[in-house]
Amino acid sequence: MKFVYHILFFLLYLLSLLPMRLLYLLSDGLFFPLFHVVKYRRKVVEKQLDECFPEKSMQERRAIERQFYHFFCDYLVEVIKLFSISKEEMMRRMKFFGIEQVREELKDKKFCFLYLGHYCNWEYIASLSYWLPEIHCGQIYHRIYNQAFDDLFLKLRGQFGGESILMKDTLRRILTLRNQEKKVMIGFISDQLPKWENMNHWTTFLNHDTSFFIGAERIAKQVDAALYYVDVERVKRGYYQVTFRLMTLHPKEFPDYELTDQYARLLEKSIRHQPAYWLWTHKRWKRTKEEWLKWKQENSR
Repeated sequence: MKFVYHILFFLLYLLSLLPMRLLYLLSDGLFFPLFHVVKYRRKVVEKQLDECFPEKSMQERRAIERQFYHFFCDYLVEVIKLFSISKEEMMRRMKFFGIEQVREELKDKKFCFLYLGHYCNWEYIASLSYWLPEIHCGQIYHRIYNQAFDDLFLKLRGQFGGESILMKDTLRRILTLRNQEKKVMIGFISDQLPKWENMNHWTTFLNHDTSFFIGAERIAKQVDAALYYVDVERVKRGYYQVTFRLMTLHPKEFPDYELTDQYARLLEKSIRHQPAYWLWTHKRWKRTKEEWLKWKQENSR
């Protein structure tokens, strides 16, 4: 597997040396086979768009679908560029606004948690470490089943100086970070479909009854972490900007699940603003609440 990793890294590194304008030509060329020939998860994308935006016409939904696949191809070549991107270029392409205000708000806080989504180029957000070098930055991640690709993404995310924390190790690692001198900022991408056993809370999201991970809220209350929503916008091709939306400095003051619901509403607002930039190929509603209730009943015997 290490051999596969090194071959992949070498080939992708060479490809990443191309200027972005040529990589975007590659993206444009990739769109046709992905959309028209392979038709990668098109039925999934169409079904979810139809269910999420019933108020839009069929023509509008199919336009969003095409825009999404164009963006998805851009996302792929933008990730490839990460193999050789310089710090200066990364900071031009992903800008974070309100950093000084965040520093001021965190003056008396040890921990800060960031709610993220698979929205715009989420891999670029790991470059936050460049903007906050005095803070220990990290992100929670799910292991990729293919070991070579898992190693590649860990290397790409780690190059900015942040730490990648396995989801199953989240609480243990955060508790150990209490003892270090630096403040700690951790990103939680909490919009994926949970497994049956992690479906503890349901809320309305994009016209669906939807289960969300509650780990960020639960751990924030344990360590009294500030909570922000990371509001990402695509300014133009290859350029993004982030605005930090403060949710609370005092999570313990909120009833259970209220902050998770707030995150769901903020993410939905972002998606409705620029719907083509969410990861529509993810089967977000593969498990329904009715199926979960049945599973829960069967496994409680």
